[in-house]
Amino acid sequence: MKIRSHQSRHSPRFAYPGLDRVIHQRARLGLLTSLVAQSQGLLFANLKQLCGLTDGNLSRHLQVLETAKLVTTYKDLRDNRPQTVCRITAQGRRRYLDYLAVLEQVILDASTAKTSSKDKVMRALART
Repeated sequence: MKIRSHQSRHSPRFAYPGLDRVIHQRARLGLLTSLVAQSQGLLFANLKQLCGLTDGNLSRHLQVLETAKLVTTYKDLRDNRPQTVCRITAQGRRRYLDYLAVLEQVILDASTAKTSSKDKVMRALART
């Protein structure tokens, strides 16, 4: 599989400008990962449990993601009880997948560097 380069001609090789700061935060990455496979969205309480967040933390991170237009939240009635439903937007899905492509490049670069370093050590040991 070919990895797309998200770097401009002027960007340093390992700068990774595609690592979206909004998504890169651990809790928000977990939230988007939870939502990406759920086309109908997830309840606030389920997201809270899946991501190990408090009500306040979850609310704040959802607010950041909503401001960036990556998720939407709305109130729904389920079993005659109001509940908050969270859903990833089309833009959020695209940005999340672009972010994953950059992470994939980071992993590829790291594994190449690790292999190169390991090979150098092995060659040096073989000479002794």
